[in-house]
Amino acid sequence: MKLILTTEVSGLGAPGDVVEVKDGYGRNYLVPRGFAIRWTRGAESQIASIKKARAAREIRDLGSAQEVAGRLGGLKVRLATRAGEAGRLFGSITTGDIAEAVKSAGGPQLDRRRIVIDNAIKSVGTHRVSVRLHPEVVANLDVEVVAG
Repeated sequence: MKLILTTEVSGLGAPGDVVEVKDGYGRNYLVPRGFAIRWTRGAESQIASIKKARAAREIRDLGSAQEVAGRLGGLKVRLATRAGEAGRLFGSITTGDIAEAVKSAGGPQLDRRRIVIDNAIKSVGTHRVSVRLHPEVVANLDVEVVAG
């Protein structure tokens, strides 16, 4: 099955890429969740607009991605949230919360979809998250969660 990706799918491609996948994977997973649309001659024209939108959001090249990674490495990100007496949070920290905290700490504007949280952040303390800035550049960021 031939599809056009509308969002980044790990191990498959980036928005605007035309990919060939098994019928079941495309029909039962990618298309219903909005990760891809069926490829047709008419949909081919949408590829340009998808790639243009991606280029506006994406960091331009490897050099600028490495520069942003350096800025993120030296950044102190602190997030204040509600927590119980034992340090357990009411809810959890999301990628959107982290993107806002980075921006308010003086860091660059990050797309929340580029932030990867390995283990759910549900307690007070320092947690490490990864930021995929470029296919070749991944920055690690320490986020300090405090009760507030």
